[in-house]
Amino acid sequence: MSTAQITIYSTAVCPYCVAAKNFLKSRGQTWTEVRIDTDPAEREKMMARTRRTSVPQIFIGDTHVGGYDDLMALHRAGGLEPLLQGGAA
Repeated sequence: MSTAQITIYSTAVCPYCVAAKNFLKSRGQTWTEVRIDTDPAEREKMMARTRRTSVPQIFIGDTHVGGYDDLMALHRAGGLEPLLQGGAA
């Protein structure tokens, strides 16, 4: 079973970033973290990719999940597991 690559755009002082990472960790997931507070170029890339300025911005594979609230809504709707397993939401 292949699992999708997770990318989280975050900052050091974002409580929703911490909550998202804790939730994903509790699900046995790993991710690539992109710190936009230490790299302005990454902030620009995130904004171009998502059209959003807030963090976290979470991608599972090429699918933009959104922020923490979006991640939890996807989980509650039953769409998170298929996405994590490499399927579509």
